[in-house]
Amino acid sequence: MAPRIMPLSCCRAMPKNDGTKKPASEMVPDQRWKLQVFYLCFYGFMTQIRPGESFITPYLLGANKNFTKAEVTNVITPVLSYSYMAVLVPIFLLTDYLRYKPVLVLQNLSHISIWLLLVLGTSVLAMQLMEFFYGITMAARIAYSSYIFSLVTPSRYQRMASYSRSAVLLGVFISSVLGQLCVTSGGVSFLTLNYISLGFVSFSLILTLFLERPRRSLFFNRPGKASDAAVPTELDRMAGGHSGGGTRGWRDMVLCRMLQELGALARQPQLRLWSLWWVFNSAGYYLMLYYAHILWNEISHTTDNRHVYNGGTDAASTLLGAVSSIAAGYVKIRWMLWSEFVIGVVTAFQAALLLLMNSTTNIWLCYAAYILFRGSHQFLVPIAIFQIATSLSKELCALVFGVNTFFATVLKTIITIIVADKRGLGLSVHPQFYVYFGYFTLLAVVYLLAAIRVGVQHSHRRQPVELALDKEPCQLPVEIPAQEKSPEEVGTVRA
Repeated sequence: MAPRIMPLSCCRAMPKNDGTKKPASEMVPDQRWKLQVFYLCFYGFMTQIRPGESFITPYLLGANKNFTKAEVTNVITPVLSYSYMAVLVPIFLLTDYLRYKPVLVLQNLSHISIWLLLVLGTSVLAMQLMEFFYGITMAARIAYSSYIFSLVTPSRYQRMASYSRSAVLLGVFISSVLGQLCVTSGGVSFLTLNYISLGFVSFSLILTLFLERPRRSLFFNRPGKASDAAVPTELDRMAGGHSGGGTRGWRDMVLCRMLQELGALARQPQLRLWSLWWVFNSAGYYLMLYYAHILWNEISHTTDNRHVYNGGTDAASTLLGAVSSIAAGYVKIRWMLWSEFVIGVVTAFQAALLLLMNSTTNIWLCYAAYILFRGSHQFLVPIAIFQIATSLSKELCALVFGVNTFFATVLKTIITIIVADKRGLGLSVHPQFYVYFGYFTLLAVVYLLAAIRVGVQHSHRRQPVELALDKEPCQLPVEIPAQEKSPEEVGTVRA
């Protein structure tokens, strides 16, 4: 069973530096927020220390639980997609309405329930309940990723969000390495590893209790002081005024107006393209993660736990994902022209990796393909965030990513019902990966055809200008296109 790792969506909404006076909250040298950010990052790191997570699948298939591959593949694992879809929207709303901390407590209680069920549960129903709690923990991650926006001023959003994301990635890496060292070098059994994980998640619950509950949040709990409302937000303008008296307007009107504006924004080619990438590619990406560990067990079935290298593979893929995410920030190309081509090439590469994973009998080759697959996906994630967020306020940005994630979850659930669930086709893991290979191949073909269309349109637009320049070089005014920005150059978004 693959580790449930979701990329954090950070909406980098930065105010314009137009010479206007900053709010008082940004000018007062208050050091307390630094301690809060440090504690939040430490908390995010510790919540990822679950060394048994990479070895759940061999644990379920081994002598401790002795479930069959058909039960794990077609009965237990599909529940994760169903539960995640069921709780995603309620938790998204409750996170903002309850101001983060109660949802983080719920997440940690769910983590404790997962490991208690893994240790004590013996039936298929108990493991299905375990997957249900996994869905809750995945949906509740929005509380951690958005908590940072309540602690710092808008000018610090981008840097602080990167700190919180780095803390999570470091925690996942250390957890995977720790689990692999315990199994390979220490000879620790999977059951003992689960007890260790239970201890860590229990400690994380204690850490949650010391988190400060913010007084404000992104949507429901708007700041009422004049100093905090110096610059009207997207919600304030939609409600027809500033946030001090806009609570009723937000609840009654703003959500509908934001959804209407999202419909208008969908006409923007880049936002539409990268949102569709988020939906379609994320669905296939997480299906691969859910079933990759079952595929590994199929390729290399061993009774010696020391020869199971799931933790090391997850650690390497996490590290490559972090490196590729950073590298994406330094890519400077004309995204209006090359987006479809880049997406198409990466998606075709992912399709080839899926075919390699499914056809090889060498487990190390399968591990390598898995690592490259995750790294290539994480390369495009920050680019997608940049392309979507540059034209949105932070409120609309959060809503866009929420809508994209919801539709990706719905698509993933539909595929699971048809392909994996025993009430559908109930395919075993190898035929499933052929389906995922076909899915990514189809996406790659569509993206590359779209790239050809964009290239042809661009060529046709250039030819009349070049002919006119040849005939009347001194009479035709030449319009200089606006320079496209790279992710690291973005400092503002539409207010």
